[in-house]
Amino acid sequence: MSDTIRFGPAGTSESFKAMGYKNSKDIPAHTARFGLHAFEYQCGRGVRLSDETAAAIRANAEGLDIRFSVHAPYYISMSSLEEDKRLASVDYILQSCRAVRALGGSRVIFHAGSCGKQSREEALRKALDTMARAQAAVDEAGYGDITLCPETMGKINQLGDLEEVLALCSVDKRITPCIDFGHLNARTLGGVGGKEQFAAILDRMAEALGDDRARRFHSHFSKIEYTAGGEKRHLTFADTVFGPPYEPLLDLCAARGLTPTFICESAGTQAEDARAMQDYFTGLVRG
Repeated sequence: MSDTIRFGPAGTSESFKAMGYKNSKDIPAHTARFGLHAFEYQCGRGVRLSDETAAAIRANAEGLDIRFSVHAPYYISMSSLEEDKRLASVDYILQSCRAVRALGGSRVIFHAGSCGKQSREEALRKALDTMARAQAAVDEAGYGDITLCPETMGKINQLGDLEEVLALCSVDKRITPCIDFGHLNARTLGGVGGKEQFAAILDRMAEALGDDRARRFHSHFSKIEYTAGGEKRHLTFADTVFGPPYEPLLDLCAARGLTPTFICESAGTQAEDARAMQDYFTGLVRG
């Protein structure tokens, strides 16, 4: 299933240990137990994945058709007022590329940072420069086959609305957006709730990118509680107050023949909720 829609969790859900799995080397078995074909390894607090562990995970995933991605450290700040922090962000991306290569994966997801005490325009200008430096550094280090994926963000003061992420993707035709629909819903205070809103996002991606990236984009999905400032906390699919719902989006993906990778970021039930998305999509395509 090289070119097909995929579903998987961001990190391990609470059921991982409850089912008797003991360490990261068991990630492939747990993922496969849910019938899932994607997994996003979390390096948000730093890239600490050893070569030995990565090799074991990769070996244990052989034959299971699990596509790995890596979430880079949260403290990346491509728009920082301090150049040292922007340069350090390039290094964190390189570390993440090394980790995903060791896992046999090919996508690195990252947050661009916040605007801080500067205008959104100036923050984006700095981030675009850092993005260009990062892609050049990735190529120079021999990771040119690794896809960098800037993520849409959930808090209003963060750099990462849809247009800003698409601008970052304009730096190089390989850079692919990570569209977090829960984040977009949170930063618009509930503005992404139905098929019309999802369609507008997909249409804008296609218009801005103009290539296969709009069909094979990366995505995070979860229900997210929000306040006036945007994202507050991740929830599970059991929540009935906050959105967004995944069904209208998957309806569109099926109708349009899109093949993104959906990574579920539910709070503690990410594998279970990823399976719910997969089951719904499977029902659509089977009619």
